[in-house]
Amino acid sequence: MVSFEELGSADLIVDEVYEGGSAGNAGDDPLSKLLPVGNQAGFRYAGKSSRPKLLVLYTDGAQPDWPDHLDPVSGVFTYYGDQRRPGREIHDTSRKGNLILSEVFAKLDEGRKGRLVIPPIFLFERHPTESSKRSVQYRGMLVPGTRGADNGGDLVAIWRSSEGNRFQNYCARFTVLNVPVVDRQWIKSLEKNEEDHSLFPEAFELWRESGNVLALQAKRTIEIRSKESQLPSSSADKNLLKTVFGHFSGRPFAFEHFAAEIYRMSDSNVIVDEVTRSTVDGGRDAIGRFRLGLQSDPVYVDFSLEAKCYDPGLESGRSNTVGVKEVSRLISRIRHRQFGVLVTTSVIAAQAYREVREDRHPIVFISGGDIVDILKRAGYSRPNELNSFLEGY
Repeated sequence: MVSFEELGSADLIVDEVYEGGSAGNAGDDPLSKLLPVGNQAGFRYAGKSSRPKLLVLYTDGAQPDWPDHLDPVSGVFTYYGDQRRPGREIHDTSRKGNLILSEVFAKLDEGRKGRLVIPPIFLFERHPTESSKRSVQYRGMLVPGTRGADNGGDLVAIWRSSEGNRFQNYCARFTVLNVPVVDRQWIKSLEKNEEDHSLFPEAFELWRESGNVLALQAKRTIEIRSKESQLPSSSADKNLLKTVFGHFSGRPFAFEHFAAEIYRMSDSNVIVDEVTRSTVDGGRDAIGRFRLGLQSDPVYVDFSLEAKCYDPGLESGRSNTVGVKEVSRLISRIRHRQFGVLVTTSVIAAQAYREVREDRHPIVFISGGDIVDILKRAGYSRPNELNSFLEGY
């Protein structure tokens, strides 16, 4: 961890933590000491907002309606803009964050000419420490857009509602470049408007000149998620999971329809063909296909889905886990070139999880915490919105 006193001379290192101050005021913000930017807002800039020298994108991860998310496997970061109140136009924000967002993606559409004037974007995430609740973690250097996306698909205006009033905000996707370390000398040169190409990170220069993206991708090792990591951590998210479990408790067939929809919502390539009959279902609660390849010439892989509406134990502390028996049952139903999906409001027991991953069985696990994340990304982040959605089941 880099101490508060060292921030002004520190390099930016991916996943390093930069300590905030302990005075208890806005001066504790480490970003304004680390880089020449302000101490508020999601988008912060050095220089003028119309032509920034560099940008900082800060996410606190505490907005249930706007779940910013970094996927370390693909290197894609999804960010929601800062227009979050009805009665305002999408670009009408006090810190001009959405306007900056719009202009950055507009430059991206101009090709090389536009890329050359897009400033470096540095991603930071709130990371409280024992010494300061304002400490942050550096998550990488961003460029707008993702590889293989449709034109305009990486910046979209989405509708949300608050107390019956509708408004729009942006959902944007960025890619983290393979730049493990950003040298302090380059930051100083950016601050002085000096274009010293010898200091430019190689991946950033390549992107500016050619548009090719060298993403920072972290291949996942064999991972056995703990019980805690499979369940939501915040009280708001726990309440959402309690609402789901309470709605379907004692009605397993209704939950099967919901589980199939949850998996469909998790990826646009999921096609649910049928939720099987409540009796004589052949050990499968739903069947479907996953689409691979080109839209014009796709290849489909079949899947079988099992749904388990088990008590997550959020109040008692004793969850009803999905064990080896249930998982083995699903594995036995999978034929050659198929995969399985297990959706539960609870968690997968450690032994079952370990056997599946170590034996490389093609099983997708969606636990209680995953269900909540999927619902939030779809816009069901508040109890009243979720209850309205569940009424359909």
